[in-house]
Amino acid sequence: MTSSSNESPTRPLEWNFSQVFGERSPEEQVQDVDMISTIDFDKTGDYVATGDRGGRVVIFQRTDDDALNKTSRKDLEQLDYSVKKRIEYHYKTEFQSHEPEFDYLKSVEIEEKINKVRWCSSLNGSLFILSTNDKTIKLWKVREPKVKQVKEMDQDPHVTSENALLGQNSFTSGEEEKSAANGYRLDWKSSIPNQTSPVRQESLTEIANIGEATSAKCRRVYAHAHDYIINSISNNSDGELFVTADDLRINLWNLEISNQCFNIIDMKPPNMEDLTEVITAAEFHPVSCNVLAYSSSRGFIRLVDMRKSALCDQHAKILQDPEDQGSKSFFTEIVASISDIKFASDGRHILSRDYMNLKLWDLNMDSSPVATFKIHEHLRPKLSDLYNNDSIFDKFECCFSGDGLQFATGSYSNQFQIFPRDRSGEGITLEASKNPKRKHVHTHPRARRASLSNLTRVNFRQGHENSNSHSNGTPSDSKLLHLAWHPTANLIACAVANSLYMYQA
Repeated sequence: MTSSSNESPTRPLEWNFSQVFGERSPEEQVQDVDMISTIDFDKTGDYVATGDRGGRVVIFQRTDDDALNKTSRKDLEQLDYSVKKRIEYHYKTEFQSHEPEFDYLKSVEIEEKINKVRWCSSLNGSLFILSTNDKTIKLWKVREPKVKQVKEMDQDPHVTSENALLGQNSFTSGEEEKSAANGYRLDWKSSIPNQTSPVRQESLTEIANIGEATSAKCRRVYAHAHDYIINSISNNSDGELFVTADDLRINLWNLEISNQCFNIIDMKPPNMEDLTEVITAAEFHPVSCNVLAYSSSRGFIRLVDMRKSALCDQHAKILQDPEDQGSKSFFTEIVASISDIKFASDGRHILSRDYMNLKLWDLNMDSSPVATFKIHEHLRPKLSDLYNNDSIFDKFECCFSGDGLQFATGSYSNQFQIFPRDRSGEGITLEASKNPKRKHVHTHPRARRASLSNLTRVNFRQGHENSNSHSNGTPSDSKLLHLAWHPTANLIACAVANSLYMYQA
């Protein structure tokens, strides 16, 4: 960890296990299609969505607010301690977003795996979510139409008898006599049968709401715009635009227009033999709708201003670590590749994750990162072995807390680490399990052999994670690649295989 800061220290948080969805026993084998491949909270934190390798999107909804509202304000005022709200989520719905396809022109299979999901802002309360596989982006609307059913009404005998009388012709053709004081004419009252009198009862029905059934409908398909694997989706703060990034290009879309997009960044050289880097992630600035940041396999983060030109081939600012520009080797160039970037909510700080480190950048001090956190330093002597079993190409994500004062990233053996931005401490390491605070020992991860289709990790297709323990008793090779932080609360959702774990502080 490097650099120092004058910011006030952040009080350490006490993290505890909160919930788990899709928990499995240690001996249970997980199907490859059930592996979670992405996580995203909506801007309110009321919904969280996951995508998996089988092309499905699963949505969970926050449900604890109703329980909290049952506690009256008077009761809360009488308490001499603050009530800590436990955030709970329940399963809401799931839908099949993508299906496997075959590109006959290029003779390649297109996986159904969901690479990214991103919630879209909405003004009318509707839920919209973007999902993408390697080639095609889709916009889904999640709706809750009321389910109606025709059912028989509960019949009151007196009401039914009077209705039967009202249907008789003699009622409308009777004498024009004055009504009695009590509102009934005597001849009417005498003709009303009692409960046991046989009357002709009509079949009375009503349309009743019996509940709500959540469903998802595909509203738009944004296809045929990417020749390479899509690795990022990012929504603009204006609520109208979004970008999608693949290995060599970044396209700008309007949510309402699916048949055209604008290519704003193109890194493809005239001769592919001259290719030196590829795009690994792209992210819009959370406040300035004209600023876009994207990272590369060489460890650079470039910021562009879309107001300057239609093609943003000239960056406005570049972030690069001077330590990465020293002596290089084959392995150090690979581990320098940035796998994920995230803006803090203030828009001033950027978090980047490469294989070895987690780095915090300040846009006002762009000469070097303001802090560097070592994640896999214990694996540096084993880079050759990591390359042979392809673990060196694993793409770990990172995330900011809603206030920007904390951040987290994943690691091996189902572990993830949380750090304070003020760097007053070294951070804590937790395991994605119901006992997240048990002691951990760093071990050499192993992964199943898989093929590489590019010079960087972006095209690496993860192998099926093995949940068995090795013969020497070391932890398994389970990787915690995907995690997300609740936008307003200290809650982290992280994925291990097909399980979604949540931890709250």
